[in-house]
Amino acid sequence: MLNGGEKMDSYQRVLKARDGKRPSGAYYIDRMITKFIEFHGDRRFKDDGAIIGGIGYLNDTPVTVIAMERGTTIEERMKRNFGCPSPEGYRKALRLMKQAEKFKRPVICFINSSGAYCGIGAEERGQGLAIAENLMEMMTLKTPVISVVTGEGGSGGALALSVADSIFMLENAVYSVISPEGCASILWKDAAKASEAADALKLTANDLYKFGIVEKVIEEENRTNEEICDELKISISKKIKKLEKLDVDFLLEERYNKFRKIGKV
Repeated sequence: MLNGGEKMDSYQRVLKARDGKRPSGAYYIDRMITKFIEFHGDRRFKDDGAIIGGIGYLNDTPVTVIAMERGTTIEERMKRNFGCPSPEGYRKALRLMKQAEKFKRPVICFINSSGAYCGIGAEERGQGLAIAENLMEMMTLKTPVISVVTGEGGSGGALALSVADSIFMLENAVYSVISPEGCASILWKDAAKASEAADALKLTANDLYKFGIVEKVIEEENRTNEEICDELKISISKKIKKLEKLDVDFLLEERYNKFRKIGKV
């Protein structure tokens, strides 16, 4: 809620999700994961700073963590390409997910990006293919996968880390096929109609919860980042314990059915 009890509209949620002071991937790793060891590189071209990946412990459970990171200072943001991953980032993520499958570690993904980097170099090195491979491989990954949208979840760049058994969202996060400005530019040839587009896109956490796309919304209003993170840690830990009890074939069937239901009328 806004000051005075006024309810936020969809575009105000978008602006909240984009807030430069909003915690990103590294914050959640530092606060939730102990003994974290970061891994680098896709074994093909280079390391991508927009995605942090590695292994550590969630309480006593060994996990693989993959997080989108925008950076805090302007220098770090430039180094991390403002959280827009290149193909190397998605290939690094997939390499770590396959490693997690081998060693039977659950995978936790933190999503906060306006979308995949769309520069010429990224396209030349197979940006679309890297995203497509993640979608395909995650659907059949034989280990539990939980994704958390902490800020912006933009287009295929976010979806490449979102094929999960459970998706959580923070209350002021958004998750959409396109930005409101991009949608308004296409539909009405006027980016100034972004607020109207945001309402039409149904991109807020509460909208997506109603559609059954996300399983849990973490409340943010009148709470500190620490309190939000603590609740998120408890929720993820409980979900992992439930998922680990499932037979692998049943786990994959349920994951498949979850995504087949999306958009069904």
